[in-house]
Amino acid sequence: MEFDIEDLARRLVVGRKRDGRGVYDPSAKQELVDICRRPGASVAKLARECGINANLVATWLRKREAILADVVDVGADPQAAAFIAVPMVPVAREPVQPTQPCVPPMTLQARLPNGVSLELQGTDAQHIATLIETLGRLRCSASTKG
Repeated sequence: MEFDIEDLARRLVVGRKRDGRGVYDPSAKQELVDICRRPGASVAKLARECGINANLVATWLRKREAILADVVDVGADPQAAAFIAVPMVPVAREPVQPTQPCVPPMTLQARLPNGVSLELQGTDAQHIATLIETLGRLRCSASTKG
């Protein structure tokens, strides 16, 4: 559907108020809004060609969109519109293999010959092995006796 923008511009502004604001023809205004709602339409370009402010046309568009959003189909069931069934397709997944066996936290208690008592709780085997190795390297009076 082709439109004549010059004819629309002539019909759009029908007068001016005392403060300088325009008075617009409702049918021409609606026609301009419908043209602006078309895909690819430039609101700023159409407003400029009609000789009116693009922000005013954008306001008209927002009001029109709000009216269209408020229109409810009387024959439609509101519960039916609230839920849309989405088919679920099962996806085959490979079972996840643990990389390390699950080992519960360990506890280490040690009494050293020099009277020091050591207790380590909630750690893993690697930390305990490191601690035992470190304690084995220490010099203490009982280990140096011959």
